[in-house]
Amino acid sequence: QVQLVESGGASVQAGGSLTLSCAASGSIFRFDTMGWYRQAPGKQRDLVGGILEGGSFYYADSVRGRFTISRDNAKNTVYLQMNSLKPEDTAVYYCNSYYGFQELWGQGTLVAVSS
Repeated sequence: QVQLVESGGASVQAGGSLTLSCAASGSIFRFDTMGWYRQAPGKQRDLVGGILEGGSFYYADSVRGRFTISRDNAKNTVYLQMNSLKPEDTAVYYCNSYYGFQELWGQGTLVAVSS
């Protein structure tokens, strides 16, 4: 059994930075592919970015150039570095991956950006 746990959410002012973490615990697991998603109040869950098989990174247009995804395989952890935060980045952020055919979601971590 593998679980994903996000952390690092906080309240920040516009222009600030935060780093979110997504840690995998449980059985032997490796973040070969994964995605960061976010869901603002009253809106659908949107893809922020992720890691493709082969190790390349991709980002939504709304965050490209401001957000950076990185991975620490030794710690089974993926990070989302968020810079130049805007009020529209306010959302609950989730990480997503697969363990075999089992889809995994974390519980989410709240990022609130004030103007």
